[in-house]
Amino acid sequence: MWRWLSGLMLFWCGYGAAVCPVWSQAKADKEIATLSAQIKRWDDAYWKQGTSEVSDDVYDRLNARLKQWQRCFGYDISESMLPALGGTVTHPVAHTGVHKVVGKEELRQWMQARHDLWVQPKVDGVAVTLVYRNGTLSQAISRGDGLKGEDWTEQVRSIPAVPKNLKGALANSVLQGELFLLRDNHIQQKMGGMNARAKVAGTMMRQTDRSLLSNIGVFLWAWPDGPKTMQQHLSELSRAGFDLTARFTLPVHSVDEVEKQRARWQTSALPFVTDGIVVRSADEPPGDSWLPGDGQWVVAWKYAPVSQVAGVRDIQFAVGRTGKVSVVAVLEPVQIDDKRVQRVSLGSVGRWQRLDIAPGDQILVSLAGQGIPRLDEVVWRSAERQKPQPPSPQYHSLSCFYASPECMEQFFARLTWIGSRQGLGIDGIGESGWRALWNAHHFEHIFSWLLLTQAQLQTTPGFSSTRGLALWHQFNLVRKHPFIRWIVAMGVPLSKTTLNAAGATSWHGMNQRSAADWQTLPGTGKEKARQIISWMHAPQVDALAKWLADQHINGF
Repeated sequence: MWRWLSGLMLFWCGYGAAVCPVWSQAKADKEIATLSAQIKRWDDAYWKQGTSEVSDDVYDRLNARLKQWQRCFGYDISESMLPALGGTVTHPVAHTGVHKVVGKEELRQWMQARHDLWVQPKVDGVAVTLVYRNGTLSQAISRGDGLKGEDWTEQVRSIPAVPKNLKGALANSVLQGELFLLRDNHIQQKMGGMNARAKVAGTMMRQTDRSLLSNIGVFLWAWPDGPKTMQQHLSELSRAGFDLTARFTLPVHSVDEVEKQRARWQTSALPFVTDGIVVRSADEPPGDSWLPGDGQWVVAWKYAPVSQVAGVRDIQFAVGRTGKVSVVAVLEPVQIDDKRVQRVSLGSVGRWQRLDIAPGDQILVSLAGQGIPRLDEVVWRSAERQKPQPPSPQYHSLSCFYASPECMEQFFARLTWIGSRQGLGIDGIGESGWRALWNAHHFEHIFSWLLLTQAQLQTTPGFSSTRGLALWHQFNLVRKHPFIRWIVAMGVPLSKTTLNAAGATSWHGMNQRSAADWQTLPGTGKEKARQIISWMHAPQVDALAKWLADQHINGF
């Protein structure tokens, strides 16, 4: 039930901004059939075996994507592939569901029209109705379609966290709440959803292997026709053993209070997984008037997703300064937290080939440290797989010191490194600036820019006269840099620390060192020493060193 509802909401909310893929009808038929078959397999596993093979979010988004494609290409999507919703057992009081606000301002407007407001964590589990009659748990009903659900009485009676007998005001009551996976110090921001909802749902639907029932808790969020005041409401529930509701239901008076509490719960250790917060008014209508989709007295404000499913538009390759080829997936733009993600690194060509990612695939993307997009997993592969060919393996650490048609990408990567702080530290120029200089002056190798005159720089297209003059001064200043900075800029396979330890002050001195001499340095083994000797005696490196000597650069 929760899968159908959340998928439907995602579809209707996202469809307006969705773009139909540019496919032939034959390709569309093939892609739609393939994704339909995959979702059916997931549905069968979920509804028949009570197992979930993908996370709730991945399922919802791919199901919504399928509906989008079907609408784009004229399919009849009126018939759901899922089993009939609802069940055979009528809820004494309907489940209303919760409207989800899209942000702080919408929540502010909602709160302004209501009073006696309380905030709760939005516990990520499965909804249930508990019916107590004459002090005994007589029924437990799954949410279903909000009006009817499945009979879960036998399973719920086996959950230790759910009282079997109640006294007082709760002896004859209808309670609504969430069955959730008990967690020990769960920090939502760090740990995410952990597929907790699907684990609980799977356990409740299994006819065998109910070992997980002892790890299920209950959080009550509604007592229709209960006490009029929230404080009495919470006190009665707490005395009856439903203490989590009292602990995690707090009064609020402003949207700023709600925002702070939302952030606090997202970063605090809690006994359950959450996916946002709920704000409710204690002023509720009588239970016999509740209807699905009509809970005007309660709203949810969900956390921003920590990951998103994104479609791969293209695969691109980039050659770095050392000749290594990296692969990037160009994505249909997705919003993760406050970042719009359109590209994600797939690493080396070998890793990309192992991942088997092609345009048209759907991948799960999240943000790593410092907001850098990262690939989490491939969630679905398209039926038609047309992968671009990676660059031929002609690039290496000794290639492309000189400009040539087949070398331009590595050539500009070398120039960009030279201008960076790790290289010579030339302020005011990046890759686009180097490309502009080369397009105008077609210099020969990675240091030829030293010969550009003040007039040439000031008249370079795309450069103002002031910028050209400043760059001319920068080029003159770097001539005075010490020898070590120059050979690092050249790409020597040694760190500055090792070069300092070697006492490297001149090209001649470095050439006098044998492989055995290099191996005496910290972190320099036999293979590293071989690389250094090979690099220094490469003809193109030697030619650059002689050219720098002619320019009177320190140490050459």
